[in-house]
Order: sequence, then C-alpha cells, then structure tokens
Amino acid sequence: MRIAYSVETVRTAERELMDRLPDGALMQRAAAGLAAACVDLLRRRGRVYGARVVLLVGSGDNGGDALYAGARLARRGARVSAVLLAPERAHAGGLAALLGAGGRSLDNSSDPSDPSDVLAAADLVVDGITGIGGRGGLRPDAVPLARAARGSGAVVVAVDLPSGIEAGTGEVVGEALRADATVTFGTYKPGHLIDPARDYVGAVRLVDIGLGAVLPSVPELEALQHADVARLLPAPTGESDKYRRGVVGVVAGSARYPGAAVLAVAGALHGGAGAVRYVGPAGHAVIARFPETLIHAGPPAKAGRVQAWVVGPGLGDEPGVRDALASDVPVLVDADGLRGLDAGAVRARTAPTLLTPHAGEAAALLGVPREEVEAGRLAAVRELTARYGATVLLKGSTTLVADPDTGLPVRVNPTGTPWLATAGSGDVLSGLSGSLLAAGLTARDAGSVGAYLHGLAARKAARGAPVSAEDVWGALRGAWRDVMAGA
Repeated sequence: MRIAYSVETVRTAERELMDRLPDGALMQRAAAGLAAACVDLLRRRGRVYGARVVLLVGSGDNGGDALYAGARLARRGARVSAVLLAPERAHAGGLAALLGAGGRSLDNSSDPSDPSDVLAAADLVVDGITGIGGRGGLRPDAVPLARAARGSGAVVVAVDLPSGIEAGTGEVVGEALRADATVTFGTYKPGHLIDPARDYVGAVRLVDIGLGAVLPSVPELEALQHADVARLLPAPTGESDKYRRGVVGVVAGSARYPGAAVLAVAGALHGGAGAVRYVGPAGHAVIARFPETLIHAGPPAKAGRVQAWVVGPGLGDEPGVRDALASDVPVLVDADGLRGLDAGAVRARTAPTLLTPHAGEAAALLGVPREEVEAGRLAAVRELTARYGATVLLKGSTTLVADPDTGLPVRVNPTGTPWLATAGSGDVLSGLSGSLLAAGLTARDAGSVGAYLHGLAARKAARGAPVSAEDVWGALRGAWRDVMAGA
C-alpha cells in the first residue's frame, strides 16, 4: 500500500527528525537519494561524465537539496550549472558545495549568460524552484525557465514535487513545471497521487530518509496495491451456496436505456456475490444476455431478499431509489439515482450507503460548477461525504473513495486509464462494487476494490487501444486472477 501525508504532518515530522539528527543530515540524505536517481536517468541517456545538468534553484530547502545533489553529480564528472532565482536567499551550504565541486552558478536576473541558452543544451534539468509550501503556481520570473526546461528536450526531475502544484490537494492553480520524474522524500504527498497534479509528476521515486519513524500511523491518503486487494476479495468456502455468498439487487435501466441494466448486471455477476436479482423494465434484455439473472418487475421492496442494492444506472424517471434507500441493507446509488438525492434520507439510513458520482454529478450534488470539482477532487469528495453521511466514490481521472469516518484515510485508485471514459463503463463499476457489498465488504472496501479491478480490467482490455464497457466487464475475470496471482 502506498500512503501519503498532508503537508502539515510532513513538516512536523521533518522538524522532529531534524532535532534527533546532526545539523544538515536530513538534507544530505535527501540529496544523496536525489543524486542517485539523477545518475540512473543520465545513464539511460548514455553517460554521467560530461553530461550537462542544470539546476533550477529557489530559496527553500528544495533548492538546497538540488545544490547538494548537483555537487555530487559534479564530483562524478557532470557539467553542472545552477540557475539561482533568488541568489541572496540560495542555500549557502549547498551553493558552496556545488562551487567547490566544480559547478557554476548563474543569477537568473542579472547574469550576462542567458539561462535559457544553458537550458537548451541540458541533458537533465533538476527542478528545485519550490517545495511543499509552494502555493498558487509558479511566480512570473520562474515561468520562462519552466517553459525553457520543457522545451529543451532534457529529462526534467522534480525535487520532492513539481514546482507550481499544490502538494496537499493535488490542485494546479496557475502554471506548473511538468516533470518526467519526481524524487520525493520520506513519504508521498497528496499531489503525487491526485489529479490534476498527478499528471505533472511523471514516474515517482520514493527515497527513505528515516521519516517513517516519526510519521503518524494513520496517513491522509492510501492507494491499494495487489496484495491489499487480494486480502479483501471474497472467496467461497466449502459451506458456501449462492445465498450465503450474497445476493445483489440491481435497479437499473429503462425503456430508453435498457443497456445500462445489462451492463450493471454484467458487473454484478463478476463481483463475487452468489446471485444477481434484477428489478426493472429491462428484464427481457437482461435475461437474453445473462440467463442466470433472477428477474422481477418490481418494486424493489417486493422483489425478494438481497444483501445489497445497486440503484440508478440508466434508470431515467423509473421508481426504485426510495425503496432501496428505505431498506436495511447496503445501497449503492449511481447515475440517475443521484438526481435530486435527499441528503436527509441518506443520513437517516442505518445501513451503509455508497454514492458513486462522476464530476458532473458531484457538482450537481454540491451545487458548484463541474470545473471546481475537477480542480479540487479531494475537497469535493470530503464535502460530499460530510454532507450525505455516506461513503463516496468520486469517479474520474483519479478515483477517490472517502468514508464518513474521518479517521480513515481517503483512498486513491491507482489503476485507472483514460480509456475508461466511455459510455457504460460506470454502470459496470456500479454492478461490480454492489456485488462486493452483497458479498460482505464494507462500503469503503467495496468501492475501493471495485475501482481497482475495474481500472485493471480496462488496462488489460485496452493495451493502448479504445475499449467498450463490454470489453471492461469481459476482462474482469482476468483482472481478478492477476490480483490473486500477484499477491
């Protein structure tokens, strides 16, 4: 499992660790890890000795990390130049180490040498402009350097995180420097895992600097990996029958959207429950494709026993949401079920509720523009959870799962792919996650595991080419096997 901590928590931990170590030891650990990563990248491009390295150095500790790392690279024969954005506030010890190792420095504001010329010839650029405390995008004097770095053809390596992104939220407010790789220290930060910032970090390398000894046991974010998902997946025993494994009820589809019912049922049949009970007007379409489905015309309250309900995909104006919410079993609400959703009714439920909106649906639930949700996904999912008292799975380029228990970390799904932006894929996810609910997983686990398998299946199906929702559910069995084999 990958975990991330807030900026405030990281800063507190760093101060505590620095109090235990000799002066400057923590920065030297970070610089050593940064330099080692740069060496690996330079070797992939052909050489370290004689390679042209440019450091973009701000006034904070990230600039110091870059300077000390540059000194290590210079001692290995690299030709290292540091562009100082604030020369009077550059880290004195780091600058002395660089110059002592044979590197050189340029003043971005007054040096006769044009830094853009130096960047144009670079093999590798180290972004040490701002650190985790940076807010609001790059300052105007840094923007030309960032653009020159990206236009140079050099590999861009960010120190801790790309300058200009918001470390604590994953937001990008203003211009930021997009990195090919990021070397971060001690722990991941939310900006490494959440879009839109995640799109700027490139490949992330985590360097152990001893911070784990002083960080709290509960992080702010966590991202599941194969082993974590394998431990959560339901598995039948010798005593299992279809009812003991759980029955999931699906209230979906309409005369206009019968395919949504088929896709939701397809996801449910691949989610680990023992049986799927479909309720709605698309029964003929469902039974034609999946004859094992139990069909009932409705209403849900009279359809028979289930261990969880999935309600909403393609439902249009058909009834069913109120019945499902009035039940005493877990309910997943998606798509049309989210329109006009009564927060009071959701909060009054004693059984778990899982809401699965995309950004547009989340914006409607919150009464804000869609762009606000997309720019601040972490804030949006937390606000939805607080407002509705439900677990919320916010779909999108980064899928987030937040629990009403604020003591639990928000989960970030790492397996998604842009190819999932296709009609019906969300219906498959709803059925899959609802089936996991019926099989006994908590709402948080069902949403997280469902998103993980869904994304993994899409990757397997796509392999760089477009996929349909049917391709996704068709690959779920293989994704499940991969998770179990890789645990």
